[in-house]
Amino acid sequence: MEEKQIGAVDHFFGNISVSMIKLTDALRIGDRIHIKGSTSDFMQDVSSMQIDRVPAQEAKAGDLISIKVEQKVRKDDAVYKI
Repeated sequence: MEEKQIGAVDHFFGNISVSMIKLTDALRIGDRIHIKGSTSDFMQDVSSMQIDRVPAQEAKAGDLISIKVEQKVRKDDAVYKI
């Protein structure tokens, strides 16, 4: 499986397990991502995302998106698309 970095974690809301991710490439619902950092390392499918609190099916480079994550992430963790 080839992985391509598509962004980085900008903020994490621990009480609701939501991560804000600043994208450098496109991402859409159904894509599989890998989040990796100094203490984070897991994969998950993107089942929903929001841009400015509005549900979205896809996002482009430069967008700041919110997604529900399965584990704790930290600022500047790398986000890869698988």
